[in-house]
Amino acid sequence: MAQQSEQHIVERVGWLRAAVLGANDGIVSTASLIAGVASADASPKSILVAGIAGLVAGSLSMAAGEYVSVSSQADAEHADLARESKELAEQPDFELQELADIYTKRGVEPGLAKQVAKQLMANDALAVHAREELGISELTTARPITAAIASASSFAVGAAVPVLVAVFSPEGRVTLLVTAASLVCLAALGAVGARAGGANVWRATARVTFWGALAMALTAAIGHLSGAAV
Repeated sequence: MAQQSEQHIVERVGWLRAAVLGANDGIVSTASLIAGVASADASPKSILVAGIAGLVAGSLSMAAGEYVSVSSQADAEHADLARESKELAEQPDFELQELADIYTKRGVEPGLAKQVAKQLMANDALAVHAREELGISELTTARPITAAIASASSFAVGAAVPVLVAVFSPEGRVTLLVTAASLVCLAALGAVGARAGGANVWRATARVTFWGALAMALTAAIGHLSGAAV
C-alpha cells in the first residue's frame, strides 16, 4: 500500500494568511463604503461608482502593502543568509560547533550531536544553518510576489460581493441587503479560514462577523448623519 505524504498547516500558512486577510478586508471595507454612501441618500450611480472605486483602490493598496511588507522580510532573510554564508567560509569549525550545540540543547548526546552536524554540513551547510540557526526554510521563506497577488485577488473577490449585491438591490434597500450578504460571506470566510488553519471555527466566525458588522454599522451611521447634514 502506497504511503501518502503528510500535509501540514504550516505549508499553507503564508498564502492562507494573505488570502483570508485580503478577502476579509475586501468585504468589510467595500461593504462599509457602500453602506455609508447609500445611507447618505446617494444615487444608485454614485453608490456603484463608490463600490467599484473601493474595489480597485483596495486591491492595489493590498498588493502594494503586502509586497512591501514581505519584501522587507525577504531582504532580512537574504542579509542573514549572506552573513551566515560568510561565517561558514571564514570559520567553519566555529559554525560546526554552533550547530552541534543546537542539537545538544535539544537533548542529543554531545558526541553524536557533532557527528550529525558534520554529516549535515557536508551535504548543504548553508541550508542546515539557515533552518536550525535562523529558522529559515522552504516552507517559511518570504515570497513577496505570491503574497501580493494573493492579497490583491482575494480582496477583489471579497469586494465583488457587496458591489454585485448593490447593483441588483432596489433603491432604499441597498444598505440592508449589502450588509446582510456581506455578513453571511464574512461568516463563511471565517469558518473556512478557521478550518484550513486548524483553529476553532465558532470563535473565528463570531470574531470576523462581529467586527465586520460593527464597521458597517458605524459607517452607515456616519453616512446617514452626513447626508442629513448636507
